[in-house]
Amino acid sequence: MTDLTAIATTGARLAGWLLLVIALLLSGPVLTLAFGRVPLHGDWRTATHRSAGLAPDPATHREAIVQVYAGRAFGWRGAFAVHTWLSAKPAGADRYTRYEVIGWHARGGGSSVSVSDGGAPDAEWYGAPPMLLRDLRGADADAVIHKLPKAVADYPHAMSYSVWPGPNSNTFVAHVGREIPELHLTLPSNAIGKDYLPAGQVWARTPSGTGYQLSLSGYVGVAAGRDEGLELNILGLVMGFDLRHPALKLPGIGRVPSDS
Repeated sequence: MTDLTAIATTGARLAGWLLLVIALLLSGPVLTLAFGRVPLHGDWRTATHRSAGLAPDPATHREAIVQVYAGRAFGWRGAFAVHTWLSAKPAGADRYTRYEVIGWHARGGGSSVSVSDGGAPDAEWYGAPPMLLRDLRGADADAVIHKLPKAVADYPHAMSYSVWPGPNSNTFVAHVGREIPELHLTLPSNAIGKDYLPAGQVWARTPSGTGYQLSLSGYVGVAAGRDEGLELNILGLVMGFDLRHPALKLPGIGRVPSDS
């Protein structure tokens, strides 16, 4: 009887800790919704894709340019994560090419990878204004553009897509970052999917190339790097801290204080 009581007590304690961890993980997304940072009412068919004015005009900026953006995901998913993409313009080009993964492109056996020059490089993501994550010009941008075609072609998940825990748009941009160290890319902690690694791989460099990470299919993992700081991934939600640029990293919210 004593043993049964001890087992029951231990089980209750474990359940209590589990509930506490889940509550902490969900507190960030709940606060994001509570403060109105993610509009829940809207139609994706009428959502705006206006330029945010962050991309230099190719007519007056003739040098090579590479920019990486992040915008809140559409609807309730925006409480948890952002969508990331990369836009690039070689020297002398009249328009940008936008590189990203779009989930519905993978339906019916198509590729989820979108390479297009038809839209604004800094367009709102279904009404969500983008944040500029990386901005390279001139020779630095040229070095990245030279490697972009191969990095995009080598993306191993082009024919599959999963919102959680990946592979998704953030998995793609993280892959490009690992393949092109010259990009020096640090992704937001709320870019769910960035920690998803190819099947069978549990160890990799962080997207910035300044550290390493351990990840079990994006569900659980840990990352440590000069640019990323320390990140703990539980069920795709990341918490941690950055000492180089002091900030906490909270699930759903991202950096506190924010860089934007």
